[in-house]
Amino acid sequence: MIFGRIKSVDAILATAERKSLHRTLGAFQLTLFGIGCVIGTGIFVLTAAGAQKAGPGLMLAFAIAGAICIVAALCYAEIASMMPVAGSAYTYTYSVMGELLAWTVGWALILEYAVAASAVAVGWSGYFTGTILNQFLGIHLPAALSSAPLALGGAPGGIINLPAVLISLLITWLLMIGTTESARVNAVLVLIKVTALTAFIVLTLPSGEFSTANFNPFLPAGLFGGFGSGVGAVGAAATIFFAYVGFDAVSTAAEETKNPQRNVPIGLIGSLLFCTIFYILVAAGAVGTIGGQPIMGPGGIPFPAGSEELARQCAMAEYSQMLVCSNEALAHVLREIGFGTVGNLLGIAAFVALPSVILILLFGQTRIFFVMSRDGLLPDGLSKIHPKWKTPYVVTALTGGAVAFAAAFLPVGKLADIANAGTLYAFMMVAIAVMMLRRTEAARVRSFKTPMLWLVGPATILGCIFLFFNLPFEAMIVLPVWGAIGLVIYYLYGYRNSHMGRGIEEVNEATLGDLEPKVPGTE
Repeated sequence: MIFGRIKSVDAILATAERKSLHRTLGAFQLTLFGIGCVIGTGIFVLTAAGAQKAGPGLMLAFAIAGAICIVAALCYAEIASMMPVAGSAYTYTYSVMGELLAWTVGWALILEYAVAASAVAVGWSGYFTGTILNQFLGIHLPAALSSAPLALGGAPGGIINLPAVLISLLITWLLMIGTTESARVNAVLVLIKVTALTAFIVLTLPSGEFSTANFNPFLPAGLFGGFGSGVGAVGAAATIFFAYVGFDAVSTAAEETKNPQRNVPIGLIGSLLFCTIFYILVAAGAVGTIGGQPIMGPGGIPFPAGSEELARQCAMAEYSQMLVCSNEALAHVLREIGFGTVGNLLGIAAFVALPSVILILLFGQTRIFFVMSRDGLLPDGLSKIHPKWKTPYVVTALTGGAVAFAAAFLPVGKLADIANAGTLYAFMMVAIAVMMLRRTEAARVRSFKTPMLWLVGPATILGCIFLFFNLPFEAMIVLPVWGAIGLVIYYLYGYRNSHMGRGIEEVNEATLGDLEPKVPGTE
């Protein structure tokens, strides 16, 4: 029975204990790591896409997405502290629901991390072309080299987003040769991002340009735009959920965390609460100063974010300076209210800090690929380690190429929606796994137990399903299509070559511990 291929919790923990990784991270470092993962393109760029979907209701959208992430984090906290090993939701599912469902989760995580990295690359490109090239160097990169094609939601005259391609390939190369951030560098980048957002809040909320009139109407597209529409406050929440998803990378760092049973929950929940408050304040400052009303299409419904129709509207002079049309939303807001210098500094902060988010996402994706290959579900060649660099260079190169291709031809909003589809599925499966473990492993000691799991678990499951069906239809359909492709690969290769299927339950976890680089930002 394929559902009987379950990797036992005891085997997972036993192999984890034999690893050579040093547990050096405390709760504060892990929280910084979480904030570093979470604060990225989501808030620096998706503010514009969220406003196009919800208008001023963007603030409510951040609260909705944050609430669902917090209950998901509580589930992650219990299971990550029980099994502080590589593989994230893939490994957790393997230990409870068996190989087939673990495969579907791992396959969804591959989609999540790779597409999310592409989205961040596109977001970085916006700040690079707008702040570094335009504002400082006076260079105006033509749309043909800085935007996706118009038909795909880019810009008139767009052909390829060359800066996004180049940053994707650069980060891929750095990961292949083993370069990573140190904990000190990560802390500095977190400080830069938090300082930039704090400056934004301080300059916008008390500004003379701030007006409560800009919040009226608060919900121009309504609270709920309808399943598959991707509009309204809930539709915006489904998109800007992307702004939070980095927190699950914290569970990967559990391998190097002191007292993970205590510190992993603190790192997960602490970083989420911090970021949620920040996001709501940033949204209030942006909308309150220059407004955040969407550009309406026929029937009083907002043009879809990342669509050809919206791109045509944003190319018109009357709309070009609106929040919803900006590729560097926060820097644009500050320039519009007379703080051009600070806006440019914020653009520099995004330019400097966002590549670290790409690195973390690419790292997470390659490690998921590596773990699945090591389990025999994917060809061994994918987990081949470079003799000099000590990195899984084959899978890193393949991933980087795919990330660069997606970043070249798709706008950030579409990429975020696609990434969210895979993320929401993985989060739902983690919640199910936690609830099942309470029954199947009831006697196991838990240093952290999810409070009111009878409520938090179902809330996570229903919240993830609800947000998934509020994504645009084209983003929703990507997950089942991607999943179908994955199942074909599983039955053609993984099912027959699985180590579990061949009776090899214990896999040498030390091979993962010996890889370079370690978890970015943790050394």
